[in-house]
Amino acid sequence: MQRIVVLAGGIGGARFLRGLRSAAPDAEITVVGNTGDDIHLFGLKVCPDLDTVMYTLGGGIHEGQGWGRADETFTVKEELAAYGVGPEWFGLGDRDFATHIVRTQMIAAGYPLSAVTEALCARWQPGVRLLPMTDDRVETHVLIDDPEAQGGEGSRKAVHFQEYWVRLRASVDAHAVVPVGAEAAKPAPGVLEAIAASDVVLFPPSNPVVSVGTILAVPGIREAIADAGVPVVGLSPIVGDAPVRGMADKVLSAVGVETTAAAVAAHYGSGLLDGWLVDTVDAGTVAAVEDAGIRCRAVPLMMSDEQATAQMAREALRLAEEVRA
Repeated sequence: MQRIVVLAGGIGGARFLRGLRSAAPDAEITVVGNTGDDIHLFGLKVCPDLDTVMYTLGGGIHEGQGWGRADETFTVKEELAAYGVGPEWFGLGDRDFATHIVRTQMIAAGYPLSAVTEALCARWQPGVRLLPMTDDRVETHVLIDDPEAQGGEGSRKAVHFQEYWVRLRASVDAHAVVPVGAEAAKPAPGVLEAIAASDVVLFPPSNPVVSVGTILAVPGIREAIADAGVPVVGLSPIVGDAPVRGMADKVLSAVGVETTAAAVAAHYGSGLLDGWLVDTVDAGTVAAVEDAGIRCRAVPLMMSDEQATAQMAREALRLAEEVRA
């Protein structure tokens, strides 16, 4: 049985995993999920990326938006707003609240996030093993110019990534992206073991800075991937010099990386990445990526439906076999 490890963020990672599960139905897939987006709201611990993977693979996702629950209602959110309790910019639905209540109760009872995630997945049966990158608290913060500061220049502040992404919609430039707490975090139980036992490691077309990059910031994970001795293949989230979805260009700029498929490959580096898939519109960058020591192929990379996504996953596994040979 082929053992595949995937480092996944939210929507892009979840949709890729659905295609991978279809492309490799007999594989044992372990997902290391980003927890840097986690946030405490209304006294509850919310894990957006873990839940997006769980709901997407378990059949409970809101397909149109790619996050949150299908058939959702927002009565609790409306009642909180009536009491003047915010934040109003983060849309937790009634069904979603139940997940966060269960998670928060279990953590309060002493269970680590990895055990809680396993318990939640027992309901959703995602068909993969979903592990948080760490049981420790890590929060991605973004340094921005303070839009509300008096006196203009020089007034900067750090905000939680969710505030930057959801409330501000990345409308202001990011000057730095910091996974707060990552340097002191330990990989969650099973993460290093899964990487060591894997046959291939995949980086889906997730955000390379705040999704995959945050996972790699946990000490030991990058080293385990580099030392595993198996093909490491990534799929570019940048197509035609623009993010396929989201605002990855803003956070790439913050870490000094151009918004191109070749630049993201170089950002990961040949010491980590063995293979890289770019979209056919970026075929002209293949030679530059290969000159940097990374095997590269140009294939269609738009996740328009599950069939197209499964084909992307097959291409990634095919490239892994080329690397292995």
